[in-house]
Amino acid sequence: MSNSKPGTESKLKILLACGAIACPLFVISFVIQGAIRNGYDPFRHPISSLSIGERGWIQVAGFIITGLLIIAFATGLARTSFFTDASKRVAWLTGLVGLGLTGAGIFSTDPVYGYPADAPLIFSQQSMHGYLHEIFSIPVFIGLPLACFIMRKRFADEKNHRWAGYAVFTGILMLATFILSGLGFKQYAGLENYAGLLQRISIITGWTWMTLLALYILKNASRAKGNS
Repeated sequence: MSNSKPGTESKLKILLACGAIACPLFVISFVIQGAIRNGYDPFRHPISSLSIGERGWIQVAGFIITGLLIIAFATGLARTSFFTDASKRVAWLTGLVGLGLTGAGIFSTDPVYGYPADAPLIFSQQSMHGYLHEIFSIPVFIGLPLACFIMRKRFADEKNHRWAGYAVFTGILMLATFILSGLGFKQYAGLENYAGLLQRISIITGWTWMTLLALYILKNASRAKGNS
């Protein structure tokens, strides 16, 4: 790394470490909140509904902080030499995931899908805040699977078949559980009692992959030099 400017390498590692830190913190936060929130059923209700109520600020902060950390991670990805020019799209998609989370925190969800318990059971957002929350959520559940599929080719080119297969598995499972959770939230028979669980599987699947990717690139630091 002798060609790097002083401090560039350490700054890059900090940015990449943001990806390894952000996702576990986010998961731990919503798991604990879902377990202790009165009237909240993690199997049925969306993670976003934790933004509602007296302690809703905790989930709002979780969205925004995680989003900003992932944007920092994406900045680190864009500065590594690990990616080819074509696969640098992964950094852009990861940045959109972070932007989506940040926006989802700023614009909280409406009371939907039976939470809070005294709210009517409605299946779509009613306010501008609610609509914007759904819009910002799209890149979270679409952008990350797309990044996985792009990374599959990057790892395949390296003959790293284990990581290539893992990337495909993550992208498919994340999309499948996201679609099924959406059907469950719309109260499709047989899925309505597990919509929240399916959404959590989607998030945890993608978040685990992103965390391990950050650790993988940090471990191969000799290939993650900053642009000079």
